[in-house]
Amino acid sequence: MTELYLIRHVQAEGNRYRMMQGRWDGDVTALGYRQIEALSACFASRRIDAVYSSDMFRAEVTAQGIIKAHENLSIQYDDRLREIDIGPWTTAFFGDLVHESPEDSHRFMYESDKWHIEGAETFDQVGERGLAALEDIARANEGKTVAVVSHGVTIRCILWKITQAPINDTARLPICWNAAFSRLIYDNGQFYVKEINNAEHLGDLPQYHWDHTPVMRAEIFDPASDPSYYTNCYSDAWKCAHGSLTGFDPMTYLSSAKKHHAADSRAVLRLYEDDESAGLLDLDPVRGINAGFGWISLLYLKEKYRHCGCGIQLLGRALIYYQSRGRSALRLCVASGNRDALSFYLRWGFTAVSSSESSTGTLVEMERKIREKRILR
Repeated sequence: MTELYLIRHVQAEGNRYRMMQGRWDGDVTALGYRQIEALSACFASRRIDAVYSSDMFRAEVTAQGIIKAHENLSIQYDDRLREIDIGPWTTAFFGDLVHESPEDSHRFMYESDKWHIEGAETFDQVGERGLAALEDIARANEGKTVAVVSHGVTIRCILWKITQAPINDTARLPICWNAAFSRLIYDNGQFYVKEINNAEHLGDLPQYHWDHTPVMRAEIFDPASDPSYYTNCYSDAWKCAHGSLTGFDPMTYLSSAKKHHAADSRAVLRLYEDDESAGLLDLDPVRGINAGFGWISLLYLKEKYRHCGCGIQLLGRALIYYQSRGRSALRLCVASGNRDALSFYLRWGFTAVSSSESSTGTLVEMERKIREKRILR
């Protein structure tokens, strides 16, 4: 008999970006690292004889938290435990997919056994390879207790194959929470599921629920086509940052945005919730190119979309844009008096690199590193 803990990785940034991660090998959030500590404490008091993991970063660091309490163990990697390969959907944003491919998006979420797009795995293929990996691990560890770290869709597909429950029954086969575990017994060639999606060890750590978070979609925006929308967004952002419009020259910023769009049509995006305008993202594709960083000229949300999980979706778009272009960092300027903006960027990994004085006060230049682009196949 083998006892197995099937653990979903901790929260990764792609989870917060509302983005299809798949084989995109992104970073872990600050909350994710707190979840690792909770996992480590949980498994410190449990017998663990071996640890297996997907070789993707978010799974690997989760597994490291488990062996932290069992220093005599090392991680054994199995690429069959990787997340589903979603092919051309990799790093696509939920809001964009729902708008552009509504039928495929619906099938992915609610009719998973029918979902398939060119260049991607099916859920059945994921379940077959994941189950094969788990059977091999169980047979190789007879009489032992094993921790196995994998991913949301992969774990769901494995449990689907084991339980034979309909995969579209989300009550019985949920996408497990980040850092939650399911416990299984393997005996005489058969798996028995003892519990699914146990997250009691996370205690008071917040769980991020999507139900109340507006999902942003984006459209390419030519500032010349609607200059008033651009300048209205920028003027509102300026007032939030500086308290008034003193020193604001709308034509200067509009002219810069036109140049950004001319350099790359995807550099300026208009954000929507469904069909309601929600904000604007303006990226300068030229600034910082020789120094290896990408510049965010404007990250703006209308007031109703602030403080509800939308800002990180825009930041995620900026990161993916520059990561795909080989940049190693993001940079931007924040008014020193704009406490909300400073708090937001600090929370998402930015640090101050310099400051300068302007006619409106002190500007803080901030930077956060970007992990090198890595998509596993």
